Amino acid sequence: MKSCLRIIPGLCTCCLPDCGLFCVQVSLSVGTHTAMTARVLVIGNGGREHALAWKLSQSHHVQQVLVAPGNAGTACSGKISNTAISVDNHAALAQFCKHENIALVVVGPEAPLAAGVVESLTSAGVRCFGPTAKAAQLESSKRFAKEFMDRHGIPTARWRAFTSPEEACHFILSADFPALVVKASGLAAGKGVIVAENKEAACKAVQEIMQEKSFGAAGETIVVEELLEGEEISCLCFSDGKTVAPMPPAQDHKRLLEGDHGPNTGGMGAYCPAPQVSKDLLLEIKNTVLQRAVDGMQQEGTPYVGILYAGIMLTKDGPKVLEFNCRFGDPECQVILPLLKSDLFEVIQSALDGLLCTSLPAWLDDHTAVTIVMASQGYPGAYAKGVEITGFPEAQALGLQVFHAGTALQEGRVVTNGGRVLAVTAIQETLSSALEEAKKGLTLLRFAGSIYRTDIGFRALAFLQRPRGLTYKDSGVDIAAGNMLVKKIQPLAKATSRAGCDVALGDFAGLFDLKAAGFKDPLLASGTDGVGTKLKIAQLCNKHDTIGQDLVAMCVNDILAQGAEPLFFLDYFACGKLDLKTTEAVVAGIAKACGKAGCALLGGETAEMPDMYPPGEYDLAGFAVGAMERDQKLPHLERITEGDVVVGVASSGLHSNGFSLVRKIVAKSSLQYSAPAPAGCGDQTLGDLLLTPTRIYSHSLLPVLRSGHVKAFAHITGGGLLENIPRVLPQKLGVDLDARSWKIPRIFSWLQQEGQLSEEEMARTFNCGVGAVLVVPKEHTEPLLRDIRQRQEEAWVIGSVVARTKGSPCVKVKNLTEALQVDRSVLENSSLENHSPAHPKKARVAVLISGTGSNLQALIDSTQQPHSASRIAVVISNKAGVAGLERAQRADIPTRVINHKLYKDRVEFDNAIDQVLEEFSTDIVCLAGFMRILSGPFVRKWTGKMLNIHPSLLPSFKGANAHEQALEAGVTVSGCTVHFVSEDVDAGQIILQEAVPVKRGDTVATLSERVKLAEHKVFPAALELVATGAVQLGENGKICWAKGQ
Repeated sequence: MKSCLRIIPGLCTCCLPDCGLFCVQVSLSVGTHTAMTARVLVIGNGGREHALAWKLSQSHHVQQVLVAPGNAGTACSGKISNTAISVDNHAALAQFCKHENIALVVVGPEAPLAAGVVESLTSAGVRCFGPTAKAAQLESSKRFAKEFMDRHGIPTARWRAFTSPEEACHFILSADFPALVVKASGLAAGKGVIVAENKEAACKAVQEIMQEKSFGAAGETIVVEELLEGEEISCLCFSDGKTVAPMPPAQDHKRLLEGDHGPNTGGMGAYCPAPQVSKDLLLEIKNTVLQRAVDGMQQEGTPYVGILYAGIMLTKDGPKVLEFNCRFGDPECQVILPLLKSDLFEVIQSALDGLLCTSLPAWLDDHTAVTIVMASQGYPGAYAKGVEITGFPEAQALGLQVFHAGTALQEGRVVTNGGRVLAVTAIQETLSSALEEAKKGLTLLRFAGSIYRTDIGFRALAFLQRPRGLTYKDSGVDIAAGNMLVKKIQPLAKATSRAGCDVALGDFAGLFDLKAAGFKDPLLASGTDGVGTKLKIAQLCNKHDTIGQDLVAMCVNDILAQGAEPLFFLDYFACGKLDLKTTEAVVAGIAKACGKAGCALLGGETAEMPDMYPPGEYDLAGFAVGAMERDQKLPHLERITEGDVVVGVASSGLHSNGFSLVRKIVAKSSLQYSAPAPAGCGDQTLGDLLLTPTRIYSHSLLPVLRSGHVKAFAHITGGGLLENIPRVLPQKLGVDLDARSWKIPRIFSWLQQEGQLSEEEMARTFNCGVGAVLVVPKEHTEPLLRDIRQRQEEAWVIGSVVARTKGSPCVKVKNLTEALQVDRSVLENSSLENHSPAHPKKARVAVLISGTGSNLQALIDSTQQPHSASRIAVVISNKAGVAGLERAQRADIPTRVINHKLYKDRVEFDNAIDQVLEEFSTDIVCLAGFMRILSGPFVRKWTGKMLNIHPSLLPSFKGANAHEQALEAGVTVSGCTVHFVSEDVDAGQIILQEAVPVKRGDTVATLSERVKLAEHKVFPAALELVATGAVQLGENGKICWAKGQ
């Protein structure tokens, strides 16, 4: 057995009395297991890499941090030591990582990233943190980065790229903006930028870069940019390819001398956080720069995983990108990582696993870090090496963190070995106190000719001392976001224009021309309402596109009870923090519903009220105005008589009343909103069923009301049947209703049963399937019913008008309990004319994936067909951020991510999956590129219900690399197989196979593509066979086909 710690050849194994480094002897028994198991390799040799190694070594997961090649600071310091392995030979580096059991490689500088070290190590099975070479083009090619920013709408300076110095100079002299920034397009170690004072100096910079080759091959292509004015800020983030987690903003100091004078350098110091960047501004940078960049890379097929650094100029027109870097900045890293409260090792692992959204890093609040770089005399030009450095113990005694950059060990001494030598970092509660502490270190750390700046953070100090008034945005109200919302919803509102009103948002009030709408002697009717706590369910289910119809329907159905035609509508949306996506979805639903109702969305109010609503919550109110000619007003109380008929018009379900009670019942039940709806309630989730939007009756029933034969119309809203019908009746009359005469949707039966609700409670709270009631003369009943039904509404005679004595109930509902308790078999009995036959139940399918989900898409497409015998209830992935999850989300299929790395063994992981399968009442499980071996108990539980597809004609070529096996065997036919999953790999009973010819000259790639096409055909077909019961796994473990198949 190997011991848990090995000695690496070439590592420092002794300590020096004045080097400030400490060696720790570690004695581990052979085979001993400790909490510290991971060995990490950091690539690089600067102050950034020392800071990375220092922070990683603080993790309880990390046993040892190796740095290649490292410096004197990383040579022998606790868990940290150096190794001499070359990072340029990727094959040797990968072999080293495997041999030394390296669990993670973290790349510090940009050059190895651009050289493709991430791809090389990843393909060799070594986890490596950083972007691929293709993604790193954001730094390695300034031209690529500028073109990318233009493609994805990321704000940046105006620019042009050139390969000819003459053309570049002509552009500089003729540009209509100050084209004074000249950049080498390639990598130049952070120094390839010249900011010229005038056009002549800019042309000279072009000559230096392109003709004199001051930056070598990096300057073969140059980028000439507009000179932006403002404050320069560094905004970095972690990215897992989808989620971005911003770090506190920092500010670097590039110029050599105080006051930002002198030549450009790699950085003479930094501080973090930068107070010039407010929380709102950082959020803007995150959304418009960092997130857009990561989204853009994903859209272009190059997911960006690693550190993304945006150099930002805070201009009067907003933040604009100066450059992207694909790693930590140096010296920004030395002030950002000391403020990280989270375990850096855990954050990196989350990013690599695509789970950054579940493990966002936490930062030290109310503290500032300042680092001052000590450089060699002559830097950034020629400088001496080998100068002894002293004072490390004294600096550390002050609590300073000294990060080594250009240092080396020489004959027992720490000596200079580069231009930038040390970064002295202090952390204090204020910027000024942190600066003073760091400056103390400058007096203790000594080497001949050292140069440094003592004014790090001078711009921030001036900013903090400047008198500053609060803004509305500081209070939490974002007027710009509100204006953006108006811009987005203007075309939606405009589309609702109608006779009498041409919608144009933005005026103080909306106008409506009654004469232009055709009215002669009109009365106006107005109504206002909300949606109640149905909003809570919409917010829990993150489904906001139908709630707008509820709002419009509740208002226009009310004014319809007066006989009014809806003319215009106004909405009120209130929230604590405006979320544009959510608000736009709600307002789009309102506009669509106004179109259905025939009224104009004339205007509205969006109220952003910080501290009034919790995050993610909002409230709605609506206001409808309608009109009718004076003689069309309802109800006609004087005409209603005993014996008149009560006609009920079907509701679409609960509509928007009684949801406080509904939520209480659901909370007490065994169901979640994501669970399948109760039996007989259709093929959808409970949440979707409850969010069925309220019916709008104005378009279908207004012509019926205008026929002259309707005496009254009641909207069955809050108060149910018992309290709404009396509102349209004379005092001495009531109604008798028979609940057996109309169809009561099954959801009401479920609510009554789960909540043990009394008959009166049901009738007083819910519409019980009747959304509106009409009172009509008996002799006109049949024609009116035909007319209503021809207008696509379901209607029934549900009762009659009766005389009532004083004190007797105005509404009596007979047989309600009996109707609610009709069991499933009766509901499915088509001989009962008041109840429709139920649709055949579709099998509920869970699909398990690990990646792109190309077979998942084929399953989605087939199961969404009306004739399909199955539907996908949930998609489960063991990896976050994969394309398959996006496919499911686009199809409105619920998704779950269960990271196998968070569970101690396969059984525990499988149990977590099984819980989700139970939650969604799964009937069949499909494995579509699920790259985990399932445990025996799980497979046995789902025997005969779990399908897998394999890219060969089983039993040939089992296991991985099926295509390679087929090509090596020289077969002329391959294909794919759908089979039931058994405990032995690829050994389950075969359901269907599809043959694919192997062509001469086929490669793994070409054969794989053709087999995929066959998979997309045969997997859905096999699922249909199992879902319909045509194929089953018999008790003897063999395939059984249904009769006639």
